[in-house]
Amino acid sequence: MRHARHQCTDLQPDATMSSKRAKGKTTKKRPQRATSNVFAMFDQSQIQEFKEAFNMIDQNRDGFIDKEDLHDMLASLGKNPSDEYLEGMMSEAPGPINFTMFLTMFGERLNGTDPEDVIRNAFACFDEEGSGVIHEDHLRELLTTMGDRFTDEEVDELFREAPIDKKGNFNYAEFTRILKHGAKDKDDE
Repeated sequence: MRHARHQCTDLQPDATMSSKRAKGKTTKKRPQRATSNVFAMFDQSQIQEFKEAFNMIDQNRDGFIDKEDLHDMLASLGKNPSDEYLEGMMSEAPGPINFTMFLTMFGERLNGTDPEDVIRNAFACFDEEGSGVIHEDHLRELLTTMGDRFTDEEVDELFREAPIDKKGNFNYAEFTRILKHGAKDKDDE
């Protein structure tokens, strides 16, 4: 994506273009073209959550996330990121990170997640009865002792919003649907 964009800027404007148009307007519009339909990817509540996250990262409140904003936000979380790390994060964006670009980058990441059936099948490996549920105690044990281990606090956070019935059964098929498509509104049920 980045290479195609740079190729376009290397082209000389043809003689019919006014010099005024060739000077600045195309560079200002470029991020907009790249992100034109991003708001259609999310519902209003998701957009609001992304806006809150953006505002938390945009420490200096200038409407853009820059390297200093990232540093300050990570420092507030007790991290001490190197300049190299911050540069790496910033280089993932093709230009200045305003809210629309932020939303686009998250949209691309979320669309790049595993397909629903892959996630569901990963849970199914631990569903010995093939019932579509895993008891929350068993899932907690798996999440805190295997692979990239979760802390108990992280599991608690996951379980707060997870579809767990009164018997303590975690419905992984429904959870996978929520991950990929968002939670159902109360009206939808």
